[in-house]
Amino acid sequence: MENFTRLTPVVCGLAIILFSCNASPATGQDQAASASSAPAAQENNTEWPPPAAYIGGIPIYEEFSQAEPFFHFDNDTTYVVNFWATWCKPCVEELPYFEELTRAYEGQAVRVILVSLDFPRQFKTKLAPFVGERQLQSAVIALADGRYNDWIDKVSTEWTGAIPATYVYKRDKSRFIGTSVKSMAELEAAIRSL
Repeated sequence: MENFTRLTPVVCGLAIILFSCNASPATGQDQAASASSAPAAQENNTEWPPPAAYIGGIPIYEEFSQAEPFFHFDNDTTYVVNFWATWCKPCVEELPYFEELTRAYEGQAVRVILVSLDFPRQFKTKLAPFVGERQLQSAVIALADGRYNDWIDKVSTEWTGAIPATYVYKRDKSRFIGTSVKSMAELEAAIRSL
């Protein structure tokens, strides 16, 4: 019993240290990595929604309601929001067009947001390494809300839920692309149509 009494504070202290390592959503390496893949905290006087956490610098939104502001910004920027996953071959094949768009419109009022629908258990093992290896310049966020039927229509009533899917909007005008994007010209045409 005496050993138990002496070990209890040590065990409790270790437990606090271990569990507090994950208590802060964005620390150290995650904050540094978030600079390239995460959306800016504020752009054109528009507040970006705070994530629940960061994994590998990628903002994680546990519920669609947390990320929903990404679909309602009311400013002079055109938003190109792509839904994708690392396990989706057509999604990965079209990513270069979004990256090309990001580079071509740098400094202009066009913003690409890549919304990963990867499985939450794979954010750290697949998504973060994928984004890092490819040095994606577009803003990348991850949405962990698997209740797709509850929120898909909030993005677009045209969306069946299949990915890849792209939602392009500026204020109250929007266009939905429910198939793979085949070129940057296709994305530019969607932007011009608004």
